[in-house]
Amino acid sequence: MRVYENSFILFVTALDYIEAHLTEDFSQNDIASNCYCSLSSLQKTWKYCTHLSIKEYITKRRITLAGKDMLQNDISVLDAAMKYGYNSHEVFTRAFTNVWGISPSRFKKEWKGNAILYPRLNPEYLEGDVIMNNKKFDVSEFYDYLRSQSGTYVLCFDVQNLMVINNELGNKAGDMVLIEAFRRINEAADENMLCLRMGGDEFVMITESFDKEYVMSIAEKVIIHNGEKTSYSGGEVAVSMRCGAIIIDKKLKYSKLCNDFNEVMEKARNSGKVEFIG
Repeated sequence: MRVYENSFILFVTALDYIEAHLTEDFSQNDIASNCYCSLSSLQKTWKYCTHLSIKEYITKRRITLAGKDMLQNDISVLDAAMKYGYNSHEVFTRAFTNVWGISPSRFKKEWKGNAILYPRLNPEYLEGDVIMNNKKFDVSEFYDYLRSQSGTYVLCFDVQNLMVINNELGNKAGDMVLIEAFRRINEAADENMLCLRMGGDEFVMITESFDKEYVMSIAEKVIIHNGEKTSYSGGEVAVSMRCGAIIIDKKLKYSKLCNDFNEVMEKARNSGKVEFIG
């Protein structure tokens, strides 16, 4: 158990350092020094906890925040590149396209302003057990907003067969499936609706609506595309999602949000249709 505790502390310390310096120039050695550990220990622990390399996580977080800035703050592609440590438009465009599947200039034209693909990881430690990896993201920065929406509906989505796709077609295919799923959710949302990824194959849309019929109509705009294909480097793959809706509780807690998400998605898996709870 002591080994897990030490690994957890190292991971959280590294995560906090990375998140605090995403707009600054730093190296993996800088992270290791801040954590008082060797670079190899840091890299092994990080990979164990997240199944991602440190470089991959930093890139995905920087590109997510760059996309958010371009949409919400209307900064230019070049300014976004400079802010997040890319020395040229070309290098930034290549990195952005690898994460989002489209160029940053096209992203600015086609996506709406509240799309969060890779939120900060939400580490959890189970005493006597392993560290929870990247199954859930940290949505605490959105808590004040969520609390202000008490009584309104959150649409919940999960991607079907993502693990099978990753195993049989590779992670690149899985990444493109996630992007296509998120694109459909973002396209169906109104301009004021926050869309973000909750976990590996899980997304939510904060609808700001009390109207069940209206929320159902938004859900149908997404699931009507189930079975349609998206392209990846090896060909095409079908993308389908399940959907449910929950109501934001007055006393919002992260654990309650996750439990409600899991409950409504389990109902949707069993019924094969959009489900509501609350």
